[in-house]
This record gives sequence, structure tokens and C-alpha cells, in this order.
Amino acid sequence: MKDTNKQFEYIISVCRDLFAKKLQDYGAAWRIMRPSSVTDQIFIKANRIRSIEVKGVTLVDEGIRPEFMAIVNYGIIGLIQLERGYSEADDMSVEEALEYYDKYARKALDLMIAKNHDYDEAWRLMRISSYTDLILMKIYRTKQIESHAGQTLVSEGIDANYMDMINYSVFGLIKLEFGE
Repeated sequence: MKDTNKQFEYIISVCRDLFAKKLQDYGAAWRIMRPSSVTDQIFIKANRIRSIEVKGVTLVDEGIRPEFMAIVNYGIIGLIQLERGYSEADDMSVEEALEYYDKYARKALDLMIAKNHDYDEAWRLMRISSYTDLILMKIYRTKQIESHAGQTLVSEGIDANYMDMINYSVFGLIKLEFGE
């Protein structure tokens, strides 16, 4: 399990580095996004991954790796937006955005460690395409919860679904980076 933790932390550090660079380029412009728009952005990324997996070819010179990275980063953005609410302007400094990023990346790692303990690293036996399908399922669940104004009867909330999307994406990135 120690290898998994190190691999997870490495992948998160790569995603965080990209997030930090984009913060330098664009600021926290994503602060204007409502959570439902973040969910739709994650859908676009996951749908593209599935399209590439099914078709086996891309016409845009980017593979599935950057899309999984985007899901990690948009998942964290979604969690920030759920906590803070959306804004009418870029109202967050680079430093503050990275503090929030680290907070939710740590929560994702803690969740992965707990679930990995209970499931005995079953994710390692899964196909990357299954992570894609699970992410898409979580997106559809999230959209349903959003259509109910965030209310559920017995199910986990939007935040739990974002966390699972992050973790499935990290699993896909680990397999892409380190192999089966």
C-alpha cells in the first residue's frame, strides 16, 4: 500500500503543478463557475476519454492523460466551489487557491487510503476504461443530485461524488504512468 500512497501523491503533485501554472496564467477565473458548470466541464473531459477509448484515435493532439488530470483539477475546483460558493469575479489569490487545493487533495488521499484498505487495492485489477465509466456514472449521479438542489434521501452528496471522480482519475493516471 505504501507504493500506492507514493504513486497517488506523485500524480497529485503533477496535477497540482499544472493547476498552479494555470493559476499564474489565468488567475482563479474558475471562481465564477457554479458547481453545475464544474460538473458539466468534468463531463466533457470524461466523455472525451470514453470517445478516445471507443474510437481508438484522436484528431486533437492530446490523449487521455491530460483529460484525467483535468478531472482531478476540476474535481478539486468543484469541492472549493461547494465550500466557498461561486463568485462574480476572480476573488482568490494564487496562494489561497493552492491552500484549498492542498486541503482537498489531502482529503482525497485520506479517502483513497481508507477505501484501499477496505477493498484491498481492487482498483489495480480494473481496466482504465472502467474508471472512465465509473466517472461518467458519478457525473450522472451528481447531475441528478444537482437537479434536486443538492438534497438526497439516502445517498452521498455532490462532494462525495467529486472525491470519487478525483480518485478514479488518479487511479487511471497511476496506471498510465506506472503501468499495470
